[in-house]
Amino acid sequence: MAENVTTVFERPRSLKSVVSHFCAGCHHGTIHRLVANALDQLELQERTIGIASVGCSVLLYDYFDIDVVEAPHGRAPAVATGVKRVHPHSTVFTYQGDGDLAAIGMAEIIHAANRGEQITVIFVNNTTYGMTGGQMAPTTLPQQVTTTSPYGRSTETDGNPIRMAELMALLDGTSFSARVSVDAPRRVAQAAKVVQKAFEIQKNRGGFAFVEVLAACPTNWGLSVLEANERISQEMMGFFPLGTFKDKTAWTAVS
Repeated sequence: MAENVTTVFERPRSLKSVVSHFCAGCHHGTIHRLVANALDQLELQERTIGIASVGCSVLLYDYFDIDVVEAPHGRAPAVATGVKRVHPHSTVFTYQGDGDLAAIGMAEIIHAANRGEQITVIFVNNTTYGMTGGQMAPTTLPQQVTTTSPYGRSTETDGNPIRMAELMALLDGTSFSARVSVDAPRRVAQAAKVVQKAFEIQKNRGGFAFVEVLAACPTNWGLSVLEANERISQEMMGFFPLGTFKDKTAWTAVS
């Protein structure tokens, strides 16, 4: 006699059933799941268009069962702007790394936010250029060793890391800006709520929503999976505090 079985965990409908290509310990897969869960919960899969950037995030279309447009390096917010204006009833989001968004794409993200574009931005901050070999990024921490800062990042010559969530919050067009992490179960749970809220804001035509996610890159950091995960709370959070930096909650639901 068959036993009653209750499913408590399964792959989100918005994700394809494929084998991951990401390095061991990389958090992109976790973040993908958070985005997919939000799309499922809000019943947005059939109306969502993702904008893939350049970097480790480029293979967005291999993992999500949604329509995806590939953008030139750093130009995902500009492409998302065009897509959203042509398809105003679609849910449009960009998925970008720190090298893409905070370096070559800085002008694009600033102006998209300042205009208050009706898009959602998922920004993965692992303090390095992941795909191209671990070069110093705008988010690289002081004294962090990379392939282009072999003696550690010098704030005297290279400046300080850029806090993107705080920067986005300063712009009048930004409706929501927050920073989360996925290094521990309780923080993953909190990140899930924040990501879903960012998509809810767009669903209700509430404006530009930005979520920065602190993530690990064991390969380019030269650390074990466990060490890389621990580095997020022990080092990254000291410079990139978690929290919501702006939240315009006075938006009205539109059917």
